Amino acid sequence: MNEPALDVRNLGKVYSTAAGDVHALRGVDLQVPGGEMLVLLGPSGSGKSTLLNILGGLDRATSGAACVAGLELTAATNAELTRYRRASVGFIFQFFNLVPSLTARENVALITEIARDPMRPEEALARVGLSDRMDHFPAQLSGGQQQRVAVARAIAKRPQLLLCDEPTGSLDSESGVQVLEAIAEVTRDVGATTMIVSHNVDIAGMADRVIRFRDGRITEIERNGKKLAPREMSW
Repeated sequence: MNEPALDVRNLGKVYSTAAGDVHALRGVDLQVPGGEMLVLLGPSGSGKSTLLNILGGLDRATSGAACVAGLELTAATNAELTRYRRASVGFIFQFFNLVPSLTARENVALITEIARDPMRPEEALARVGLSDRMDHFPAQLSGGQQQRVAVARAIAKRPQLLLCDEPTGSLDSESGVQVLEAIAEVTRDVGATTMIVSHNVDIAGMADRVIRFRDGRITEIERNGKKLAPREMSW
């Protein structure tokens, strides 16, 4: 097994609200080898997205430790987190967050212009099957195509960590399969460690391991004996 690319120890996150403290994460432990794909399942409010936000450098833990790509996130400065997000992390969200006035190529170029060793936008879009849509604007693309542009944008920096929060949540089943195929292919080709948060338990079959959350805790970690391709899974 590879050395852990991601090492989380006793991670906790507490949000203070007018109604009292909310414990979003409670003592989470997780070690992930490089290049592994994880699917995180659990009800809303169970801590999945909070964990992704902390690992992506978008939020800070209240306690514990999280080390990714050699950086101890819980001790990092704001400047270190900014460099980490730019160099090491690719984000894919439920909503595509594309700039409507820019073409697919230009949306991806927003990332490649600030990354350390990026792919060319044309290469990233080719990897997700959009070579013939590079100069189309988001309004000229289907929802599935827009999400594949978002995948291309995320992987163009050659990230060590690819974080996907409900990437198929707003798509029909066929578009969802196409997006998951793109994520699986680029995970393999780029060698990223990939984490997919989903309410859809059916996509668990494509993971190396399935992580189940409840009430801010990991309740079960299950390894798939045989990974399935997205089109082999029932939706």
